Amino acid sequence: MTAVKVLSIDGGGIKGIIPATVLAYIEEQTGKPISELFDLIAGTSTGGIIALGLTRPGSDGKPMYTAASGIDLYVKEGPVIFAQRFPRTLPFWQFFEERYPSGPLENRLDTYFGDSRLADALTDVIVTSYDIGARKPHFFKTRHARTQADANYLMRDAAWATSAAPTYFEPAKIDSNADPAYLALIDGGVFAINPAMCAFAEVRDVDPTATDVLLVSLGTGENTDPLSYDEVKGWGEASWARPILDVVFDGISDTVDFQLRQLLPGVDGLARYYRFQTRLEGASDAMDDASPKNLEALQQLGNELVASEKTTLDALCAQLTAA
Repeated sequence: MTAVKVLSIDGGGIKGIIPATVLAYIEEQTGKPISELFDLIAGTSTGGIIALGLTRPGSDGKPMYTAASGIDLYVKEGPVIFAQRFPRTLPFWQFFEERYPSGPLENRLDTYFGDSRLADALTDVIVTSYDIGARKPHFFKTRHARTQADANYLMRDAAWATSAAPTYFEPAKIDSNADPAYLALIDGGVFAINPAMCAFAEVRDVDPTATDVLLVSLGTGENTDPLSYDEVKGWGEASWARPILDVVFDGISDTVDFQLRQLLPGVDGLARYYRFQTRLEGASDAMDDASPKNLEALQQLGNELVASEKTTLDALCAQLTAA
């Protein structure tokens, strides 16, 4: 029986350069686009944007974007999207406004996704967000979009919703074509910065008997800056606002990794679960540092990850292209 092949891409803002680099290597080695290699692609935040970008069809029916072109887009558009509203020397004002205006992000998503909709995706996609009105997770799913008109959202709206990180951007307001008339959504990272378990659950929801699953999970780098007790002990609500996101994101990501290692052990010498992750040594932990120096450092980390994991990546490529 052919395995169900699943790809999961973590959130992490500008650090999406790292998984994009891994995906570019996979496309280069296999000679195939990511949308042809996987049956389901899950993404959160920047990972959701990658998932949608790699499955948006072009005029020839092939993917409009490659993973390699995605790296270039991070370098080009990152400084536009993460253009500082307030100077970092004036942090007081940031307690009353999100750090960045949403306009540049929305404009770039409009440009790159146009009027494509979820049902147009070249393979199944699941993108995470959180509905602050209903107080529950909201998933953008292509399998629903193909059968339910009110679930067939614009790709650009799904990308906006999944990347609307609290304190960084205002919530996304998406027309719902149902009741209520709109959804107020934020970054799915608040519950699934690593959406791999959501992807696995989606596979089992479609087929409860599915046991032959190959799941590839891509991280955006582990934070390396410690939070010391002496520094943190006096923090109040304002000081914790952004650091708490990093703490929650790290904990969720590591927990999902642990769970899937137990649920998907190797069989007959073949891995069923791959996790490609690196430490952010030499690069900023911040999801919004789009400075030239940090963009270069992130690209270097992505290349180093590919080099250090080449043997494992080559084994994965062989599995992905096996008949």
